[in-house]
Amino acid sequence: MSASIRITEEPARMIKPRTPPGVMELLPRDQIAFQRMLDTIRRTFEGFGFLPIETPVFELSDTLLTKSGGETERQVYFVQSTGALEKAAEGLPELALRFDLTVPLARYVAEHEHDLAFPFRRYQMQRVYRGERAQRGRFREFYQCDIDVIGKDALSPRYDAEVPAVISAVFAALDIGEFTIQLNHRKLLRGYFEGQGIDDARQMTVLREIDKLDKRGEDAVRATLTGEDFGLSDEVAERLLAFSRVRSTGHADALAKLDALGAGTALFEEGRVELRDLLNQLRALGVPESRYALNLSIARGLDYYTGMVYETILDAHPQIGSICSGGRYDNLASHYTKSKLPGVGISIGLTRLFWQLREAGLIATADSSVDVLVTLLDDASLPDALALSQRLRASGLNVETQLEPRKLAKQMQYADRAGIRFVVIRGGDEAAKGVVAVKDLRRGEQFEVADDDLPRTLLVEREQARSMP
Repeated sequence: MSASIRITEEPARMIKPRTPPGVMELLPRDQIAFQRMLDTIRRTFEGFGFLPIETPVFELSDTLLTKSGGETERQVYFVQSTGALEKAAEGLPELALRFDLTVPLARYVAEHEHDLAFPFRRYQMQRVYRGERAQRGRFREFYQCDIDVIGKDALSPRYDAEVPAVISAVFAALDIGEFTIQLNHRKLLRGYFEGQGIDDARQMTVLREIDKLDKRGEDAVRATLTGEDFGLSDEVAERLLAFSRVRSTGHADALAKLDALGAGTALFEEGRVELRDLLNQLRALGVPESRYALNLSIARGLDYYTGMVYETILDAHPQIGSICSGGRYDNLASHYTKSKLPGVGISIGLTRLFWQLREAGLIATADSSVDVLVTLLDDASLPDALALSQRLRASGLNVETQLEPRKLAKQMQYADRAGIRFVVIRGGDEAAKGVVAVKDLRRGEQFEVADDDLPRTLLVEREQARSMP
């Protein structure tokens, strides 16, 4: 006689749902607002003739870490399959998540060089990943929206002026307040350093220190420049700080400020000529002069910038910091090809910008992307409700249909909470009169429309609503 065995299953452990730190996860109506910003940026980039590309979220580790070492390597997320983990292979994992869109662009251009038309004008809007220390407003996963123009062997400085024109168009279209594109030139800076007796070996370290003025302040930067690590005299340090204080207000003032800098080295003069040309091209492109200005403290800390550099700030909210930055570089893909591929580009960190704008109250929760809710009063009305919904969709409206009958008040409450502006009601009374009742939840009004006129009326109402502030 065999004994029966009783198996008791333990209840599954309930896992508390929580978002990983360092990511921005939005509710639908905030996601709509974010998506509309992405759509606006994309339309503007395409309006200037830029072409879309996407690259894989991960790259081969040896490709991604060509500039390995330092802060970058400490922030990289590696990708490891469970099979690879079991093998416990030595060395770095084969794959790593991209930490920006520049290195993938360099690999992409080098790999497809013979299939691309140059100058290659690309835009890319994808997520990137960095192992940032978890803190408010800093993200480990975030969207970057980049444009770059890449030349083959050479690229005219005229493209350097087109980039701030794109920046101006993007932020004007986003309508998030007045902004200023701050301009400087690495050749102007390094030429000035040459004139002060600062040799090539020290120029990059001095440049990085000057770039910290906004964060550290003049006293701290002066102390560093005159300290034993830099060894500059008090007079040279003061001249560098005076140079970095130069700002312009308006087009004519920018040209005058450049003239007032006095004579300099050949490199200095080359940078000044290119800045003058850029300013005049911006005027020809119709960029309002209130939207660009010289700021000779802007240096951009990354070593690969060699010419024009840009940083964009919101005038009313300077505490947000740079909302778009970039510049000119001599050779994008030197690690991957012997070809010389100079370029110029900018990047918008959209996730951080959206978060900061929302915190500052500059972005409101969006209405739903659904234009119309078609109600259902009883099961017998379902065929009519479905047919009406299809007719409205065919006219270009986004329509949600209630598929289970509920009290009308409940359906109104649902539409209001979901951010749907128009609710369509077609009960027996309306059908007998050949009309449809429309409830406008934004204005709190209800009106009747002839059945045949409903699509056109709702389209007109939608367009009027979009044109309102």
